[in-house]
Amino acid sequence: MKLVSIVIPFYNEQELIQSFFSRLESVIDSLPYSFEFWVINDGSKDQTQTILEEIQSKDSRAQIIQLSRNFGHQSALCAGMEHAKGDLIITMDGDGQHPPELIPEMIRIAESGYDIVLTQRLDEKGQNPVKAGTSRLFYHIINQISDTQTLPGGADFRLLTRQVLDNLLAMPEYHRFLRGMVAWLGFKSVILPFIPAPRIAGKTKYSFKKMVRLASDAIFSFSMVPLYIGLSAGLFFLILAIAEAIYVLSFWIRGDIAALEPGWSSLMFMMLIIGAVLMIILGFIGIYVGYIFQEVKHRPNYVVQKEIKQNHTNQTSNSKNV
Repeated sequence: MKLVSIVIPFYNEQELIQSFFSRLESVIDSLPYSFEFWVINDGSKDQTQTILEEIQSKDSRAQIIQLSRNFGHQSALCAGMEHAKGDLIITMDGDGQHPPELIPEMIRIAESGYDIVLTQRLDEKGQNPVKAGTSRLFYHIINQISDTQTLPGGADFRLLTRQVLDNLLAMPEYHRFLRGMVAWLGFKSVILPFIPAPRIAGKTKYSFKKMVRLASDAIFSFSMVPLYIGLSAGLFFLILAIAEAIYVLSFWIRGDIAALEPGWSSLMFMMLIIGAVLMIILGFIGIYVGYIFQEVKHRPNYVVQKEIKQNHTNQTSNSKNV
């Protein structure tokens, strides 16, 4: 019997954990597979850890990883994936918007020969128009400037085979954009569309700041275009400078130097434009250097405070502090 690992990160979600697991268990209990849950507490400040331990006491398939602080959604997913032992690995959010009812279909598709089962969010009624618009803009930009195409409306609700996961974990990157990394790997994949359900309870913990950080990681990890933009701007102004030099020389050649009038405003305008371009170029270079600096320090993506594991075969448990 194949083992299926389900990786689920939580951050301050005490209101919905019980409901989510009841829904998840009702879906998978009838499937002819062995399951394990890798539940990551991503530095929650509420009662998330206590509730997860209560669930584990009732369901021996649950394995808990408590991180020392909030490292972010992508790092929490990586923590679970690095511990998962399954032949098939499913990552999903625990807020109810990733419907567990899709899991049987995802497994069926994987068993038919696909290595990756991606999911794609369809348009939601009542979705925040600002969030929807910025999401479309982000995917348009990243797919225009990157050689790796990222699925618009993609989610971190996906299934990977063991071979794909092993190759994904072999990519030791600090700034991780998993949607792009999975796409970069290749392998045989299929897209499964779904309509997100409303959150079970509470509000999203994915703030605007976190979304901007994820977008930045995606752009600067998968594209060198920002550097080329600065180079192109520099070449453009070099051409303008050559044209200006030719224009001034034409007055000297004609002997009409008196027609040249000093233009303080135009000079200052060009200086400001050139200065702005230089600052943009230096900014882009600085960001890339900063990314390199963080990579060469080789700090881990997350720190585990405590692991609470159970063997769901013999019902024994153990706890390890890291």
